[in-house]
Order: sequence, then structure tokens, then C-alpha cells
Amino acid sequence: MNRRLFVGVTAAVPLAAAKLPIRKGVLLGMLPRAMSYAERLKLARAVGFEELECPTIESPSEAEEIKKAAAAAGLRIHSVMNQAHWKYPLSSSDPAVVAKSMEGMKTSLENARYWGADAVLLVPAVVNPETSYKDAWVRSQRQIRELIPLAQKSKVIIAVENVWNKFLLSPLEFAAYVDEFKSPWVRAYLDVGNMVLFGYPQDWIRALGKRTLKLHFKDFRFQKRLAEFVPLREGDINWPEVHKALAETGYSGTATVELPGGDEAYLQEVSRRVDLILSGA
Repeated sequence: MNRRLFVGVTAAVPLAAAKLPIRKGVLLGMLPRAMSYAERLKLARAVGFEELECPTIESPSEAEEIKKAAAAAGLRIHSVMNQAHWKYPLSSSDPAVVAKSMEGMKTSLENARYWGADAVLLVPAVVNPETSYKDAWVRSQRQIRELIPLAQKSKVIIAVENVWNKFLLSPLEFAAYVDEFKSPWVRAYLDVGNMVLFGYPQDWIRALGKRTLKLHFKDFRFQKRLAEFVPLREGDINWPEVHKALAETGYSGTATVELPGGDEAYLQEVSRRVDLILSGA
């Protein structure tokens, strides 16, 4: 084959996308509840997950059991999903509600320190008829600033997530919110499925850039007035574009699936689909 023909043929063949250097995480709540923690985490590792995201655990003995189970399974606990922020938002005008929220975050930060996780996921505010957008911004930032010294002492980053809370509705706004803290202890937890109704994950990935500490993977479909979360790679997300954006920004953290739970076969399939996403398929 002469050089001209070789170049013509190879140019017509698309290059395979490189596998992203991203670790695969799973939520503790996705694993079969009928099993012991040791059995659940062993299963998660067996089907291909490398890391675990746990909810806030108030019981010291339960936290210890999870820690031992993770170590035995060879599964790193990388993040804690704070549990108090919906019922007790930091943006509330009620001091008692805010106090409950702060207490929940302190417990989450302690969980993370104990487990060796490097982040706590926080929904920063909830906009509703009682809480304006501006108030949500100002109040939540005020409380998070109070938590930064504890986060620094614990060596755990507060990772603010974009959710359906009528707040942080654009990637530029999300970036500005994080930047205003001027602290390495506050970064972004980006959920690629939560903006599909009004945006594109790849835009958010590029706009947030190095601010993004963690990722949630889920998919979403909006067709004929039906809006629903769906299995990975079956919704409206353009996963090859997500792959491209993650490669461009150099993201190399953890992507945790946030999906309904299921049995071993189901979890194996979820793990396989994450592999396809990370490979650019």
C-alpha cells in the first residue's frame, strides 16, 4: 500500500476514544439491603466498582461496621452524601432548621474523616415560596463559610451539588457560587443528569473545569411531555460528548452512579454501561 492510499484509508477510520482515568463509584443505597454490609460491599467490588458513596451515618457502631466492610472488600469510601440538607436546608430563615442542617453537615464531615473520604456532598440551598433566590445564595454561603474551618481540619472538601432545588440553574452561576468562597475546601459535585431539562452536561463540565471534584452519573429522557430518569445510555445525554468534555478538562476523579438499586445481575449491567461511557462508546 502506497503512502497516499494508506493516509486516505486511515483518515476514514475514526480513532478509538481513550478510556478516561475515572474511578467507578456506586451508592451504598443501590446495593441489596437484605445483605449484610460485608456482603453488599463485596458484591459491589465483584461487579467492578472501585469506590463507594455512603449516606450520613449517626451511629458510631454502624459507621465502624461499614468501614471494616469496605476495607475487607477493597472498596474505598470516597464521599459522604449529606442527609440533612433537604429537610433542613441551610437557606432556611428559621434558625432552628439551620442549626439542624449544620449539625447534619458536621456529622457528615466527621463520617468522611473517619472513613478516609475526601468529600461531603451538600445540596447548598432550596429556593421555595418562603426563600428567594437571593436569600438562598446569601444564607447558604454564610453557613458554608462557617463550616470551612472544620472541613479544613478534617481534610474533607465540601462538594456542592446541582439538583432540582430551583438553585444554581446555569454552569456559569454554579462556577461563580463556588468561586466566591475563595477556598480550596469548597468545590463542585456535578450531576450530569440533573440539568438535561434545561442544559447540556458537556457545557457544564467545560464551564466548571477544575472546580469539579466529583461526578454523579445518571441519564434522563424528555419526550412527548414525559420526563423521566432512565437507565444509563438510554436517555437524552450525548455520552460521547460528555466523554470528550471530561477528557478536555482533565477530570480524573470518581464518577458515582446514582440509580435505583438492584441485584447482582443488575449491578453488573450498570457497571458495564459505565465502562462503555468511560471508553467513549
